[in-house]
Amino acid sequence: MSGLPGGQYRPFSEQDVETIIEGALRILWEAGVQVNAATGRRALAEAGAEVDGATVRIPQHLARELLSAAPSEVTLYSRDGSRDCRLADQQVHLGTGGTALYVIDPQTGEHRHSTNRDVAWCARLCDALENLDIFTINVFPNEITDPDEIDANRFFWALRNTSKHVMGGIYSPAGLREAIAMAQEVAGGAERLRQRPFISFITLVISPLKIDDTYGEMACLCAREQLPVVVPTEPLCGTTSPVTLAGNVLMHVTETMAGVMMLQAVVPGAPVICGSVGSTADMRTLQHLSGPIERAMVNAGVAQVTQALGLPLYSTAGTSDAKVVDAQAAYEAALSNMLVMMSGAHYIHDAAGLMDFDLTVAYEKMVIDDEIIGMTGRAMKGICVNDETLAVDLICERGPGGDYIAEEHTIRHMRTEFFEPQVADRNLRENWEAQGCSDATQRARQIAIDTIRDHTPNGISDEMAQRLRKQYPHIRGFDRER
Repeated sequence: MSGLPGGQYRPFSEQDVETIIEGALRILWEAGVQVNAATGRRALAEAGAEVDGATVRIPQHLARELLSAAPSEVTLYSRDGSRDCRLADQQVHLGTGGTALYVIDPQTGEHRHSTNRDVAWCARLCDALENLDIFTINVFPNEITDPDEIDANRFFWALRNTSKHVMGGIYSPAGLREAIAMAQEVAGGAERLRQRPFISFITLVISPLKIDDTYGEMACLCAREQLPVVVPTEPLCGTTSPVTLAGNVLMHVTETMAGVMMLQAVVPGAPVICGSVGSTADMRTLQHLSGPIERAMVNAGVAQVTQALGLPLYSTAGTSDAKVVDAQAAYEAALSNMLVMMSGAHYIHDAAGLMDFDLTVAYEKMVIDDEIIGMTGRAMKGICVNDETLAVDLICERGPGGDYIAEEHTIRHMRTEFFEPQVADRNLRENWEAQGCSDATQRARQIAIDTIRDHTPNGISDEMAQRLRKQYPHIRGFDRER
């Protein structure tokens, strides 16, 4: 898929971008980055970085060499080829995300811990929602307590319920190896998976300026397997980064660049994706916030800088601090999705369903956010001006007082010119009242319930599912998949 055309919102001047890049390169040389992963630290030293204990200082010429080795685009493939996502050229793709610990149950409205069933249900709903391109596994299976068993459970139930690309955070080296082996089995071999990777992984750079031992080593494993890996960073304004938005963008850029450089030192050309996830802290409580407009501004700024570097970006938008699916949940999600989409960020995760300081997924919010994305996408496509769309000849022909209802031109364009919502109500009041006076949240919840019940995804076959569950007996089931 080509994605939506972004790039309309540019918070920085060209000089600003160059200043931020130069600042990041200076920090990586003068302050350095703590690389606790021995594989990455050794590779950077062999490439020419200065190493003092765990601190690695990267000279500017080496930093630029390593950045130039990174691919300028990465394709996140779907299993059936229908929703392949090429991350490049300000083309925008969107999906879920968050690894929330809770959900709002679509049937009871209860706020409860998420389970494997929710992984499956969220994947199935994402599979059906038209404006979501990627399923980033967005909930945690709380019934799985062994860290080595989490990844197999999450990736199995995701692959079972969607043919869209599956991306996920990872919890242990053993679990990562199982998730890769499972995907290789589905793909028909390791080489086939490398050629069209339909899974990808998220590691983490820890603010400020630290690469973790375990997650750094897992990122290196992904690079060696030639599977896409995101190296996101999560600096918070005022706590783990400078309080200013410019300082936070700089910290984002510096830290994710460090992750990119490390993986390019390990495997030149490895499919690595920059990542920006950070936000602001509430200066009264130091609580992480997910809904501020400044979060969207920061992520849009990071998108502009990484585009100048020629690197693909995984970004963040669509989140809210609301505890229920209400007006706050909608306007915070809408404003952040619109800004980051219009910045041209290549893949925006968390874009549907996430709320409550990134701790909770609501199924009805996934549906509403999908509609928000569809409306924003329509705006980004703009207004096409040509002889056909201007219809000058038709206007002259119909003249004063004419109408266009029965014209062939109307019939030709009426189904494609406008975005058609599924949640928004456009009935006359008397018709709305006759249909039960439901609000948008109620309608979205019913759409979610119906979709989970009725949608049949092109997931892995029953036969493959049985084979994988025999190979990985710690994959937990549940009473019913629907």
